[in-house]
Amino acid sequence: MTPAQYSVFALVSVSAGLLGLAALFPDQTVPSALIDTVSSSVVADPVPVKGLSVAPLVARASPAVVNIAVVHPSPYLQNPLLRDPYFRRFFGVSEGALQPRLAAGSGVIINARKGLVITNFHVVDEGQLIVVILEDRRQFDAKLIASNPKADIAILQIPAEKLTAVPLAASDSARVGDYVLAIGNPFGLGQTVTAGIVSALGRGLTPERGVGLIQTDAPINPGNSGGPLIDMRGEVIGINVAILTPVQANVGIGFAVPASVIQDLLRSVED
Repeated sequence: MTPAQYSVFALVSVSAGLLGLAALFPDQTVPSALIDTVSSSVVADPVPVKGLSVAPLVARASPAVVNIAVVHPSPYLQNPLLRDPYFRRFFGVSEGALQPRLAAGSGVIINARKGLVITNFHVVDEGQLIVVILEDRRQFDAKLIASNPKADIAILQIPAEKLTAVPLAASDSARVGDYVLAIGNPFGLGQTVTAGIVSALGRGLTPERGVGLIQTDAPINPGNSGGPLIDMRGEVIGINVAILTPVQANVGIGFAVPASVIQDLLRSVED
């Protein structure tokens, strides 16, 4: 697998058919004749469906999703020689290249009382300054208190009150075919919601990752990394981490670190 095929972003996509709508929205009726045309194994009784919208679920989860801004020192300053102005001129390194770099990602509040935020490790790795921006526009300097670089997850803590959190799903609760939402901050546009399904479980991108990832057809874009993948119960089943693409654009193959891995790291700071 080449670097071009493994792009670190975050996930979300749109995919819904007749059976999916019936499963998602209980309380209105889909005629049984229509259901029978989809699959002879589907029970012929009318399926209750209520309102073709997941807006109530989004309204509950959105306040827990945060934007993360990270200031990284210039890589040129990691070289002791280039800290000297003479050598910078000799090697043609401009003063502008010495300015800190700003990166962005997403995260989700998982413990409101302690101010704990889950995100990707690659979002905050070697960050000089990490700022968490809430949906209500409050901003807090964050502290990295735990991480699992191999699984690409990290836990931040912010000194904030009146937070909203979303629960982590029970270990291994995701099933292939489950409908999911992803919320994040693609391209710095601001909070964005997309929907898809769980496409596969236990996926491995590289041998060194060592984590069975959740695959989803959700389109992931830069800035979505670290945002939550949420099931129809409103629980976080994963943290969006990557896409697989041969064309440097989303092709509907995305991945999330499963809740079971997050639970293991979370216990280390909550105990």
